[in-house]
Amino acid sequence: MEKVTVIGAGSWGTALAALLAEKGHEVVIWARESEVAGTINRDHENKLFLPRVQLPLSLRGSGGIEEALEGADVVVSAVPTHGLADIIGRASSFISSDTPVISATKGVEQETLRRPSEILTEVPGSPERVAVLSGPTFAREVGRKLPTAIVAASNSEQTAKRAQELFSDKHFRVYTNSDMVGVEFGGALKNVIAIASGISDGLPLGHNARAALITRGLAEMTRLGVALGAETKTFSGLSGLGDLVLTCTGPQSRNYSVGFSLGSGITLDEIIETTNTVAEGVKTSVAVSALADKHNISMPITKAVCAVLSGNTPPEAAVYELMARDLKDE
Repeated sequence: MEKVTVIGAGSWGTALAALLAEKGHEVVIWARESEVAGTINRDHENKLFLPRVQLPLSLRGSGGIEEALEGADVVVSAVPTHGLADIIGRASSFISSDTPVISATKGVEQETLRRPSEILTEVPGSPERVAVLSGPTFAREVGRKLPTAIVAASNSEQTAKRAQELFSDKHFRVYTNSDMVGVEFGGALKNVIAIASGISDGLPLGHNARAALITRGLAEMTRLGVALGAETKTFSGLSGLGDLVLTCTGPQSRNYSVGFSLGSGITLDEIIETTNTVAEGVKTSVAVSALADKHNISMPITKAVCAVLSGNTPPEAAVYELMARDLKDE
């Protein structure tokens, strides 16, 4: 058994921390909000981000990042992309240079267009010790111990296998993969398509439209990912198609829910006012659009999502602009 520090006590970080604690590891989860750490320790529940899921008694919350990282054998980063550089910058001096760092973050940094693993390589030590964890996962279902399959990817086979062994149990099956670029882009880009899917359902445009968005969305994801060094086959796997289908069809998805609200006539500002966290796809869509422009990749669905999020284009108009595009081969 190892000491594992999970940085980030949102729903996903909490679910992963609970899974590891259930396996018998010594787990500390760092929370930005002191009240979150307090309820984890006192009530064994993250009432703000993962309510009504009982957490293991052994799981300990901490509001001090140095304290949380002391003696960690493995570090799991579950910080949203937009806050990752700041948090990892504060944490890096407390992480040993040979400690594996596993990213559970899905997104692309808006300012620099970096993937989470690229941000994590700023922690002193070999880039080979960084792995990413991604796939079709709702945190609440993982917290309830429902069957889940996911991918651990790293440039190092040894690091990928260590992540696989760390997380795998009878409820949580982990596959390894060597394509970090593809696994990360799958996890990031599907959030953008999920917003589009939610918009379609919120209007509502029916199942035909949603199926078309998922299929053409996968084509967009693959096109950009491969242009940036990913393998085509990765997008047919759990971190690509698997995560895309889940996020585009499940109301538990924050990104789908944001899209559904937009399609129903609610503005983005109104959505943000009523939620604890901003769906990752809102910021990722801007970064992905910038990547597409930089590399001259056609991503019409992503562009349409950006137009709706910015308030420049009504959802109905964005849909019919997509439908009126020039005809072409599939």
